Amino acid sequence: MSKVKERILLLLSDFITINIAWVLYYLIRVESGWIPYTAASAFLIPLGAVYLYWILIFSFAGLYQHWFVRSRFDEFASVIKTVSFGCFILFFLIFLDDAMSDTKAISRFLILIYWGLMIVTVGSGRILIRSFQMTMLQKGIGLRNAIIVGTGKRGGELESLLTKFPQLGYKFSGYVSLDNSHDKSKNLGMTGDLKKIIQEKKISEVLIALEEHDKEKLFDIIRSCQETDVNLKIMPDTYEIVSGLAKTNQLYGVPFIEVMPEIMPYGSKLFKRVLDVTISGVLLILLAPLLLIIILSIKLSSRGPVFYLQQRVGRGSKLFNMYKFRSMVKDAEEYGPEWAGEKDPRITGIGRLIRKVYLDEIPQLINVLKNEMSIVGPRPERPYFVEMLSREIPYYYKRLTVKPGITGWAQIKHKYDSSLDDVREKLKFDFYYIENMSLKLDFKIMVNTFLVIIFMKGH
Repeated sequence: MSKVKERILLLLSDFITINIAWVLYYLIRVESGWIPYTAASAFLIPLGAVYLYWILIFSFAGLYQHWFVRSRFDEFASVIKTVSFGCFILFFLIFLDDAMSDTKAISRFLILIYWGLMIVTVGSGRILIRSFQMTMLQKGIGLRNAIIVGTGKRGGELESLLTKFPQLGYKFSGYVSLDNSHDKSKNLGMTGDLKKIIQEKKISEVLIALEEHDKEKLFDIIRSCQETDVNLKIMPDTYEIVSGLAKTNQLYGVPFIEVMPEIMPYGSKLFKRVLDVTISGVLLILLAPLLLIIILSIKLSSRGPVFYLQQRVGRGSKLFNMYKFRSMVKDAEEYGPEWAGEKDPRITGIGRLIRKVYLDEIPQLINVLKNEMSIVGPRPERPYFVEMLSREIPYYYKRLTVKPGITGWAQIKHKYDSSLDDVREKLKFDFYYIENMSLKLDFKIMVNTFLVIIFMKGH
C-alpha cells in the first residue's frame, strides 16, 4: 500500500472512530441521565474541536507515519500511549476550567470514561486497517519487489523466511552475489551491478544477508544503493558493523536492521519547519540594528563585499548558496578550498570578533526561510570536501539524508574542525543526531548554542 493510500485510510478511520467516541461520551454524559450536570453541553462545536485536537496529537506522535508492514499489537500499543498522553493534557485543561468555574470535581473523572472509549474505538479502527493490509499481502496484493544480497547460508535462510511469511510484504525477485561462484538460476548478478539491477527489476527493498567473512563488504553495498530509492535492511548478525547507524525492527519473529529509517514523525517535521520559519523571521527583525552595525563594520574595515556566498551541498546532494557575513580577507580562497584554522591569518579583525559569537552565521537565517537549511542539523559542507570525504569515509552520505543546519550536535560537542580527522570525529555526533532526531534534541542543541554564544566560546 502506498504512503498516500495508507495515510488516507488512517485519517478516514480516525475521523469515524474519534467522532464515534465523542458521540458515545456525549450520550453517557448528557443523554443517559446517569451523571448530573448543571447545564446542557453543546454537541457539534466540541465535536469539531475535539477531532482537530486528536488529529494534531496523532500527527505529532507519528501515528500517520508510513509503516509498510506493522503488527496490530504495535499499532494498538501506539494508540494506547498516544491517547493516554492526549487525555492527560485534557485532564489538566478540565482541572483548570473546573478551578476557575468552581465546578464539582466529578467532571474531571469523566475523562477516564472518554479515555476508555477512545482506546476501544480508535484502536479497533487501526487494527482493522492493519488486518486488511495483512490480508492483502497474504493474497499477494501490494508486495514489494525485494532482492537478497548474499548467496550463502544466511541468504538461503532469509529467502525461506520471506516465503514462509508473506505478511512481511516482500516478493522475492532474486539474489545478488558477491562473486562469480554462485550459479543459481535466481542469481541476478553481482554487487557491482546492484544499481542497474535495482532500476531494471524495480526493486523497493534490498535485504543484506552476508556471511561472517564478507562483513567488510557491507559499506560498499550500502554505498552502491545510496543514489537509489530503496529501503535497506540487514540481517542482525552484521549489526556490529553499523553500530549506532541502524534501527532494529521485528515482525512475526523475523528481525531486520533498518538502515537509515525515518526517525522523526511527520507531525514533528512539520512543527520543526514552522519553528524554523518563526525563529528565523523573528531573529532577523529583532537583530536588524545589530546587522546594520556589522554590515558597516565589515565594509569600513576591509576591502570586499559584505556578504560571502559559498556553494554548499544540502539534503539529497542538492547544491545551494549559503549566506555568511564575510569574515576573511577578499579572495581568501584564490588557490582553492581549504579549512579555516582557529588562528587563520586570512581572518580579519572584525571577522574574528563576529566568529567568536557566531554572528557571521546570521545571514543563514535567509537560507532557513528558503527551506535550504534548518536551525538545527548537520553543518553543510562544500562540494569539494563532500567528494573527498565520500571517498575517505564510506558512510559519509548519511549526512546528506537530512536538511543541513546552522547549528548542530557536532558543533556543541566538538572543537572547530580544521582537518579530516576532526571531520571524522564530528561525523559520530552528526550520526547520533540523524538517528535520534527529535524536537527535544533540537531544543537542547539550541539552548546549548545560546550558552556558547553568551559565554563567547565560538571560533
